[in-house]
Amino acid sequence: MKIIPGGITAPIGFEAAGIEAGIKYENRKDMAIIYSEKPCVAAGTFTSNVVKAAPVQWDRKLIEESPFVQAVIVNTGIANAATGRDGYDCCAQTAEEASKLLSLPQEAVLIGSTGVIGPLLPMDRIRAGVARLVREKAHCEKNGSDAAQAIMTTDTHPKEFAVSLEIGGKTVTIGAISKGSGMIHPNMCTMLSFVATDAVISKETLTKLVKADVKDTYNMISVDGDTSTNDTFVVMANGMAENPEILPGTPEYAAFAQALHAVNEHQAKALAGDGEGSTALVECTVRNADTKENARLLARAVISSSLTKAAIFGHDANWGRILCALGYSGASFDPENMELFFEDGGTKMLIYQDGHGTDYSEEEASLLLSKPEVRIVADMKMGSEQATAWGCDLTYDYVRINGDYRS
Repeated sequence: MKIIPGGITAPIGFEAAGIEAGIKYENRKDMAIIYSEKPCVAAGTFTSNVVKAAPVQWDRKLIEESPFVQAVIVNTGIANAATGRDGYDCCAQTAEEASKLLSLPQEAVLIGSTGVIGPLLPMDRIRAGVARLVREKAHCEKNGSDAAQAIMTTDTHPKEFAVSLEIGGKTVTIGAISKGSGMIHPNMCTMLSFVATDAVISKETLTKLVKADVKDTYNMISVDGDTSTNDTFVVMANGMAENPEILPGTPEYAAFAQALHAVNEHQAKALAGDGEGSTALVECTVRNADTKENARLLARAVISSSLTKAAIFGHDANWGRILCALGYSGASFDPENMELFFEDGGTKMLIYQDGHGTDYSEEEASLLLSKPEVRIVADMKMGSEQATAWGCDLTYDYVRINGDYRS
């Protein structure tokens, strides 16, 4: 596997575009298309919030029931959530417009929306935007980057990534674009993430891979503890690489799973590190836990802790915040038989051991916590399971951004 330039248009047969449609914002891209020359099998996961936006309802139905998908239309600015039947009709109208212009079944068009909850979409601008997107879509790196920009809301930068690997003598490519900055929390986070691949793989096998990998990538990030109404993660495979079909239990399956994980982990970390107002990506790795699920619970508790996040923003090595978060995680452990570390490259600082703090240097610890990436390690000394979660620090700017988000 190797990292390659580009994102969603890196795989064979995928086109994209991003345009200014005037949905809510002015002078910025706010609509995108992803299109495959050939039909795709698709798999996805969606928000666990009981309040599900209309596009989430639309996409879940298509992922479960449609024999194939071939396009995605995404808008930012308005979430099309809490809009009732009218909101669902907006999805149907958008898909209908795209299906006519692309000569596809309506059931082959996925929809994505992100932004303010409550307002209805301006369908005149949506229809005009779809027409422009269809005209301007292309299989090139620039168009993929335009699409990555067009799906952003409070993101400070676009998030795209691509890798390639060899399967059966054929080059298989996986590319992605994602958005997310606030309202991000485990059990899906506030995000849209679209992954495209030209691999030959069945829907059943792809679904198995997606369901397994999301547990250790997108479900292991948190910015602010809020789970959104619009979270959508979709993987589409068009088979244009013409590799031998990827089958479970084979070396090719393992290789593809590793590559997909690399893409998802990269995008998940990019989302966590771009948390609203953040100054640092925070990574917590739990080692030697008794079970995988407990390792996940412990790691997520640390990166979700507002007190821990605030301490990191202040470069304060307040290990009591970390220990407290581990303690309320829901996982059982012995605080008298564990260790906490800060790590940075080759530097490893022991800050807590077997029931009490160590004689570490506050100045050196503060220096470690001032880096753009902060790594916390908890050694539970209970078993051999491990998990990593990602978040960010909590700053004054988070309140400022969300205090006037609608205006």
